Amino acid sequence: MKCMTATMALTAALLASTGLARAEGELNIYNWGNYTSPEMIKKFEDEYKVKVTITDYDSNDTALAKVRQGGSGFDMVVPSQNYIPIWISEGLFLETNPSQMENFKNVAKEWVDPEFDRGRKYTVPWAMGTVGTVVNTDVYKGDINTWAIIFDTPDELKGKVNVVPEMNDVMDAAVLYNGGTKCTGDLTILKKVRDTLIKAKPDWVAMEYGTVEKMGSGDFSASSDWNGSAFRQRLKNPAIKYGYPKEGFVGWSDNLAVLKDAKNVENAKLFQNFMMDPENAGMNSGFHRYANGIAGSDEFMPADMKGAPEIDIPAEFAGNAVPSMTCPPEVQELYTKIWTELQK
Repeated sequence: MKCMTATMALTAALLASTGLARAEGELNIYNWGNYTSPEMIKKFEDEYKVKVTITDYDSNDTALAKVRQGGSGFDMVVPSQNYIPIWISEGLFLETNPSQMENFKNVAKEWVDPEFDRGRKYTVPWAMGTVGTVVNTDVYKGDINTWAIIFDTPDELKGKVNVVPEMNDVMDAAVLYNGGTKCTGDLTILKKVRDTLIKAKPDWVAMEYGTVEKMGSGDFSASSDWNGSAFRQRLKNPAIKYGYPKEGFVGWSDNLAVLKDAKNVENAKLFQNFMMDPENAGMNSGFHRYANGIAGSDEFMPADMKGAPEIDIPAEFAGNAVPSMTCPPEVQELYTKIWTELQK
């Protein structure tokens, strides 16, 4: 009996070390809304006998504030790369060492050792994309590859523009539009940014996240937005096009991490390893319509994602891309002051 027990224990240990362990119980994921494939989650639940609960948030700041309070009850979260150093510095993540997991071999070379999580001690890739403009070209026939759509709105679009209220995305766009560089602390530029935003706001109809539905239905005719969202809008209405602003646009990634106070740590680790499998990452991308950092996952994505203009940046605009980064605290404080004034 002792031999059988020891053998079973050894087998279980080996299975766990290779990411093939069977599991039971729960997993609570805190993620952006409309960003997780139900089909992919069902596959995980069936494979590991784990009940997954997804709770939505609508911004990086919302997620960070909620978890900072403690006792959130969540096991995992999916912050953007410019926020990840903040989570790490505040001790909110559990060091799960994804780089030692079985499926880490599938992570694309450029995402193996990112600046925001050196050595991948905490996070695995979830999705990546850009921030640009979306425009219903039945309503507006002019140039959509400019932040003027948002900040100096053409007459045809006045009262029909939405702004997705992710603070850093909007601030970055306004900074770039005014000739500044991302994370600038230049007060001259920031005064222009503040004036630009205050002047533009009366031409906006809303500051909402629900752009897939409202652009598709015609409630909005233009918006600042993310490329995967734009893709989904185009599927509802072919007249909706995604713009790459000539003044510059930010490229970003979102990444899956385990919380320090997670109650279901082993299940969370299983899910991190699961998401580094090309088939699972591809299934998820097929839902949210963003690329991801897992090599080989494109084989498992819908055919219409290959060469899609929202996914593959056209060569003529590629030079305008600006990498996402964490702004210094003093700059973030200035951005927050401007943002707070804009909300009044």
